[in-house]
Amino acid sequence: MSRIRVLVVDDSAFMRKVTSDILASSPDIEVVGRAKNGLDAIEKTVRLKPDVVTMDIEMPVLDGLQALGYIMSECPTPVIMLSAANSTDVTITSFQYGAVDFIVKPSGEISRDMVNIKEELIKKVKAAASVGVQKLGFIEDADKKETVGKKLLFDFLDSSIEETDKKQKAEPPRKTKSQKVIVIGSSTGGPRALQQVIPLLPSRFDAAVLVVQHMPPGFTKSLAERLNSQSMVKVREAEDGDIVEPGTVFIAPGDFHMIVKQQKKNGELKEVIALTKGERVQGVRPSVDVLLNSVAPIYGDKAVGVILTGMGSDGSEGIKNLKSAGGRVIAEDESTCVVYGMPKSVIERKLADYILPINKIAEGIVQMA
Repeated sequence: MSRIRVLVVDDSAFMRKVTSDILASSPDIEVVGRAKNGLDAIEKTVRLKPDVVTMDIEMPVLDGLQALGYIMSECPTPVIMLSAANSTDVTITSFQYGAVDFIVKPSGEISRDMVNIKEELIKKVKAAASVGVQKLGFIEDADKKETVGKKLLFDFLDSSIEETDKKQKAEPPRKTKSQKVIVIGSSTGGPRALQQVIPLLPSRFDAAVLVVQHMPPGFTKSLAERLNSQSMVKVREAEDGDIVEPGTVFIAPGDFHMIVKQQKKNGELKEVIALTKGERVQGVRPSVDVLLNSVAPIYGDKAVGVILTGMGSDGSEGIKNLKSAGGRVIAEDESTCVVYGMPKSVIERKLADYILPINKIAEGIVQMA
């Protein structure tokens, strides 16, 4: 089997060497070139035709985001962004431009801290090499999302919605005894998948949405803000003690498990979000399994689990418990998954009620809710 050919892009000669040495330590990877800025990266991507590019974001001459946009339009290649902790907004934008994944660059002693992300870097490069570039095209801005979302609601709920500006959020429906919840789990490729699902939900969507996306601290807040600006439903990073309400999307903050529990608020029993620093599950925190296991006994057949693109099998055990409690399940079809791992584990266990491509997931969620 041929080795994965990687182009390393960074304006720091030291970072280029450290990154190259880490990748070259894997017998499955070959570093075929190094580039010092975005312009250099474009030229070498065209000439060397690597299987994967690791791309720094902040560079002179041409930055990583500009280079990414050119590469994905002219010579599509899986790209992993190397992001500084203060580049969260740009990192989220990179998924819209076609990036496969990102890695947070260490901010301390680089030579030591880079070794700490060695396993993550190698794993993500290997995953990126298996991605079909046709799944990584530019995601258009959500200019028409309101119209599409309303059509979904008319088609499946037979309701009327007043014309509103895309960014104006309607008041969520009042909670009833039959409150429903949608749980969405995703990992690699998840940010771009969520951008093709959440903005299509109609403004008066009569269910709460709980999202676990595997991301480091800080990046989930930027993801929530980006989705909120594109969507008719309210989207925000979850906080401990939030009441789970219809018409709102809660995204689990990085490095915290998110669970739902019931407690009395003003004499009334409510479903409330709790954030915990419990042990990592399958190496991740937040965990889709942890969230689903808390939701299943509370919501039962009022819950829908949705498993999107991602490495590994996080979510499959929780989905099993959700199904046992009467919930229903949607898994993303392999044809649109950036990485067919998490949905595959659900589908192979015969737990999915529906297997849908990403452009049909929102439609399926509205219909099932």
